[in-house]
This record gives sequence, C-alpha cells and structure tokens, in this order.
Amino acid sequence: MSTPGLENDVTEKFKGAFRHHPAGVALVTGIAPDGPVGLTLSSVASVSADPAVLVFSVTRATGSAGGILAAPSALVHFLVAGQEPIADAFARTGQPRFTAEQGFQTLPTGEPFLPSARIAVRGTIRETHPVGPSALVLLDVLDVLEGTPGAPLLYVDRHYDSLVSSAAAVEVPRG
Repeated sequence: MSTPGLENDVTEKFKGAFRHHPAGVALVTGIAPDGPVGLTLSSVASVSADPAVLVFSVTRATGSAGGILAAPSALVHFLVAGQEPIADAFARTGQPRFTAEQGFQTLPTGEPFLPSARIAVRGTIRETHPVGPSALVLLDVLDVLEGTPGAPLLYVDRHYDSLVSSAAAVEVPRG
C-alpha cells in the first residue's frame, strides 16, 4: 500500500536525479510496415558482449516506438556533437525525418543508416519487457557499423552537451 503524495514526491525526486545524470544520445531506426521509423534515446546500455546484446527503453508502444517494436531489425546510432538538430527532429512529433539534408542512407538490409553517427549497432529484438508505460527492449547485435569519429553527444539537465577530452577524440578502433 502506498502513502498518498509519497509516490509523487519519489517520482519527482527520481526524475530530478536522472535529469542531472548525463546520458549518451542515440537514435534508433528501423523499417515498420508503414515505412522508416526512428526516435531519439538516452537509455541505451550494454547488457552482454558475448552474446552481444544491448538494451534501450521506449516510452510507449505507439507511434515511432511502436514502429521500432514492429520492425524486423533496428539500428542504434551513437550520435556525436553537432548532431543536435537530428536528435531534436527524432525526439519531437511532426519534425522532418530521414531527409537528404540529414544524410541518411539505406542499408542493403533496408534500415535507414546515418553514416555521420559515431557507430551504428544493427540487431534484432530478442524480447521486450513492459514496465509501467515504458518497455525495455533487448536487442541481439548482428553487426557494428563504423561511422564518423567525434565527441559523443550527451543529454543532461534538459540540454545537449558533449564529452570533449583526449579520450573522446580518439578514433574508433578498426577491425
């Protein structure tokens, strides 16, 4: 049994805790029955290296999130500093998406690919787990596509930032 008002207090404190916790910004794309879909995420994490599995969460199973959940495969792009306009376009309803100006290409497997992202991880959904109004999505990794080196794009305290250090500027290991 919960105490009235206590849940709201914990919810607000919880939101505040994560508002001040920096997170990498990613873009997940796929092909739904109605065409390409994508959305901005800050909830991507590694689960296992062998087998290679990652996890992300989506807020609803409708709209773009529903399209990703229905897609046979997905690409999770790790964005770099300077890609804030792309992150915004996929975070807000009704914004232009998959435009030529954004630089998307189509992979032979059909998914929209953003080569200007630092890395793109391609996979298939292993399983989903509903949690409140959200769902955790486990993705079996099939491939890792190299993109463009750059400082990782972060989101903290309701704005974008970047991680600029000698370690962040190092090129992605090849091979």
